[in-house]
Amino acid sequence: MNNLLLSRGQNSPATPSTMPAFACSRRLAPKQAVPGWWRFCGVLPVLWLTACASMSTDGGYTDVARLTQERIGQPVPLERSRDSRSEVAALLSQPLTVESAVNLALLNNSGLKASLSELGIAEAELVQAGRMRNPSLSFGRVRGGGETEIDRSVTFDIAGLLTMPARRRIEQHRFEQTKLFAATQAVQLAADTRKAYYTALAAAQTAEFSEQVALAAEASAQLAERMSKAGNWSRLDQAREQAFQHDAITQLARARQEAFASREALLRLLGLSSAEGLQLPAHLPDLPEQLAEVRDAEALAMASRLDVLAARQSSAASAAALGLSQTTGFINVFELGYVDKRSGAAPRESGYQVSLELPLFDWGTARQAGAQAAYMQSVSRTAEVAVQARSQVRVAYASYQSTYQIARHYRDHVVPLRKQIADQVLLRYNGMLASVFELLSDAREQLLSVNGAIEAQRDFWIAETSLQAAIHGGSHESGSQP
Repeated sequence: MNNLLLSRGQNSPATPSTMPAFACSRRLAPKQAVPGWWRFCGVLPVLWLTACASMSTDGGYTDVARLTQERIGQPVPLERSRDSRSEVAALLSQPLTVESAVNLALLNNSGLKASLSELGIAEAELVQAGRMRNPSLSFGRVRGGGETEIDRSVTFDIAGLLTMPARRRIEQHRFEQTKLFAATQAVQLAADTRKAYYTALAAAQTAEFSEQVALAAEASAQLAERMSKAGNWSRLDQAREQAFQHDAITQLARARQEAFASREALLRLLGLSSAEGLQLPAHLPDLPEQLAEVRDAEALAMASRLDVLAARQSSAASAAALGLSQTTGFINVFELGYVDKRSGAAPRESGYQVSLELPLFDWGTARQAGAQAAYMQSVSRTAEVAVQARSQVRVAYASYQSTYQIARHYRDHVVPLRKQIADQVLLRYNGMLASVFELLSDAREQLLSVNGAIEAQRDFWIAETSLQAAIHGGSHESGSQP
C-alpha cells in the first residue's frame, strides 16, 4: 500500500525566500522496495557534468592583454606571478622613452596588479555558477519499544540545476565586464604614465631655464648695486632690479619643487620606490610636422571605448538577471531526493521525496520589481556613459588641435622673434648703443618666452594622450561597477 507523507521543509540556501516549503514523500510498499542506492545511478552522470566547471588556464589575462594591445600597442604581462625585476632593470639601464615608461608601468605598477586580481574573483564566481549545489544527506536513528527505526535520504537541488544556464550567463556577462574594467585600468595607467612623463620632462626644462633667469637677475642686481654706489644709478632703479631678483629666486624655488613633485608622480606610476637609476631625456619630444587627422572620432569611441563596452555588458547582465528573477519569481525551491527506511525486522522501504515552495506569503513580486529597477538603472547608465564619451572625445579633439597650433606658434614665431630681438640688442650693446641692463632685460624676456614654448609643447603631448584615452580607454568610474 502506498503512503503519502506531507512534512514541513526548509528553503534552499541558494535562493532564500519567505515562502513556506513543503516536502512530499512517497514510500513504496515492502514488496515494491528495491534495495540499494542504484536508483540514482542514472542521474549521477548529469550531476557529475555540473561539477566539471573549472578555472581556466589564463584566468582572462589573454583577453585583457589583447584589449590593451589593440589600444595602446603594449599588452599587460600575462603571467600572474611573474618576476619582472630583470625586465625592470633592463628598462632602467638606459634613458626612458615614453613607450618604455609605459612598458615599465605595466610591468611594475602594484595598483594594476591588484586590479588584475579581480579577474580571478570574477572567474571563480563564474565557475561556481556552473556547479550544482552539493546534495544533502540525512540519517536518522530512533530506538524505542524494543524496535529500531533508521531513516536515510539524499536530496538534490533540482531548481539550481534548471536555473544553472541562466546563472552562468549572468556571471559570464560579469566576467566579461571585469575583463573590460581591467583593460580600462591598464589603458588608463598608460595614459597617466604618458602625461606624467611629459610633465616631468617639461618641469625639468622649466627649472633649468628658471636657473638661467635667476642668474641673469642676480647679475643685473649686482651691477645695479655697484652703479648705485658709484652714483650712476638711482635707488629706484636699483630697487626694481633687486625686486626682480627676488621674484626670480621665488620662481626658481617653485620650478624646482614642481620638477621634484612631477618626478615623484612619475615614480609612483612606474612602481619605483626611489629615483635611483631613473634616467630621463633632457628635452621633450619634437612636435610632429603635421597634425594627425582623426576621422569619425565619436563613432570610433562608441565602438572601441572600454567603459562603453563595459556599460553594455552591465546592461546585458542586468537583463539576464531580470529574466532569471521572472523565471523563479513564483517558485524558487524545488528539491528531489531518495528516501530509504528500515524499521526493526520489517522489510526495507524506499521511495522519493519532493520539496516544493508554496507561494503563500511571497509571490516574488518584490524580487521582480528590484530586478526591473536594476535593469532600467543599467540602461540609463549606459546612455549616460555614451553621452559623456561623445562629449569627452569632442573636447579632447578640440584641445588636441588648439594646443598644437599654440605650440607651433611658439616654435615658428615667438621664439625665433625673441632670438632675433636678442641678437639685435647684442649688436647694439657691442656697438655701445645699448646698456648692459637692456641686454640683461632682453635675455630675461627671451628665457620667459622659451618657458612658454616648453609649456605649450608639454600641453600638446598631454592633449594627444588625452585624445587617445578618450577614444579607446575611458574612465573607470564612468561606467557601472562589476
